[in-house]
Amino acid sequence: MRYLVGLLIIIFSMYSPMVHSCTNLLVTKGASVDSATYLVYLNDGEWLYHLNQTNAKDHNIADSLTYTSMKGTKYKIHQVSHTNAIIGFQINEHQLAIGETTFEGRVELWDKDLPLKYWELMELALLRASTAREAIKVITTLVNQYGYGSEGESFSIADPNEAWVLEMIGTGGMGGAVWVAMRVPDGMIAAHANHSRIGEFPMNDPENCMYSENVIDIAVERGYYDPGSGEPFEFNNVYDPPSKQHIRYSESRVWSIYNRAAPSLNLSINYNRGIENAGRYPLFIVPDKKLGLLDVFSLVRDHYEGTEIDMRIGITSGPFGNPNRIRPLSWEDDSIKYTFERPISTYNTAFSYVAQLRNYLPNEIGGIAWFGVDDTYTSCYFPIYCCVAKIPEPFATGDINRYSKESAWWVFNFAANYANTRYTDIVEDIVALQSKTESTFISHQDSVELLAINMDKKQRLDFLTQYSITAGELVHSNWVALGNKLITKYNDGYIKDDNNKISTKGYPKSWLKRVVEEDGEKFKVTD
Repeated sequence: MRYLVGLLIIIFSMYSPMVHSCTNLLVTKGASVDSATYLVYLNDGEWLYHLNQTNAKDHNIADSLTYTSMKGTKYKIHQVSHTNAIIGFQINEHQLAIGETTFEGRVELWDKDLPLKYWELMELALLRASTAREAIKVITTLVNQYGYGSEGESFSIADPNEAWVLEMIGTGGMGGAVWVAMRVPDGMIAAHANHSRIGEFPMNDPENCMYSENVIDIAVERGYYDPGSGEPFEFNNVYDPPSKQHIRYSESRVWSIYNRAAPSLNLSINYNRGIENAGRYPLFIVPDKKLGLLDVFSLVRDHYEGTEIDMRIGITSGPFGNPNRIRPLSWEDDSIKYTFERPISTYNTAFSYVAQLRNYLPNEIGGIAWFGVDDTYTSCYFPIYCCVAKIPEPFATGDINRYSKESAWWVFNFAANYANTRYTDIVEDIVALQSKTESTFISHQDSVELLAINMDKKQRLDFLTQYSITAGELVHSNWVALGNKLITKYNDGYIKDDNNKISTKGYPKSWLKRVVEEDGEKFKVTD
């Protein structure tokens, strides 16, 4: 894990404009059909991710850990007597799961010479905590003692019983951090996407809200908030003041999730469009119906389909309804600013996972990281039980500078990128295999877990490890075969059917009509 964290420091420094691009969703157990808490984390860092596993260990508390600030200063962090088994920096053996999205906020508060960055805090919380509340205490105690070295961050933290949103930013050289944490009420869901979402919060409800002692004082000292103004203190407006472009980039994704989970709310698009006096979206909402696992998958597979900002429609989608946009998303022309939409699904995603956390099962069975690499729309989630002793090899290998079919990241990237050549047609083949594979895993889940629960603990751990490895290897082999199929089926502008019969489908009539309207004289045939 030390290797992974060191690698992240290098990569995040190289690709800093790209890492502010994640999406999170929290579903409380009262809002799910199976009484599970769900945490969804999409990491759009645009880097090849090696998933790994770390065993539980005992330590000498006289030992220490070394962390390095963004400016290269090394710090010693105290060790604890025991650390948990963890998978990546997402989930641990106690069904504790963590995600994040970066909101940056007041850049002058970023203490770049302090040691603990957000991904390091996520790892340390998983290593040292068993519940969401404990994780919040671990994170906030560590930054209070050693300092916080990242920009503004929204963390999702969940266990089988509770889900929390923790938002944190630095102090601009005063040590520690400024933070507030809100519990998602049972029966509700919450989403965040690169913008601070906690506004006004209760200061006398420790069961549902925790915050740093300096949360208002630093805002007053810095001139961000005037207590005599009569205005309520709102964390997001104070520490992450919104611009129209930023709101469009971030809150459009929150609106889409809420709009599809609870259409009865009829949430207006006006706020994410930057319309003056438009109402902000709630921090939490009640979904119109309880959500199942496939519903959760679906909520993070989206290009605003069926809305007024549907990315499959318009000149930028090309002839084949491609919702993907090449970076950068924003530009200027004659001093006028423009921007493409930022959807939930993007081919810039490195990895995503859906944590399924269930308090009515032993931890080793109840906690699953449904893991996938690359674009959520074309990826495939497979189950990794939180107790596993090994990660499927295709998801633990790869080199971002060298294509290899042995790497799951690369075979998924191959299929997703090839789809851009003829999106509407090719994505149907990808989604069909995705649906079939995921449905197979879900249909087998009860049987697998019934077998596991009747085993002794050692047998159970071995069995669930092997099942998770087999599932990951199946997904990998399916996508290798899919890539081979796609490049054969869609070749040189032709399409082959299952019998290798070639057809010429051509461009859609709507695109040809646009060609005629915009440049018809060039292609016109006269007798």
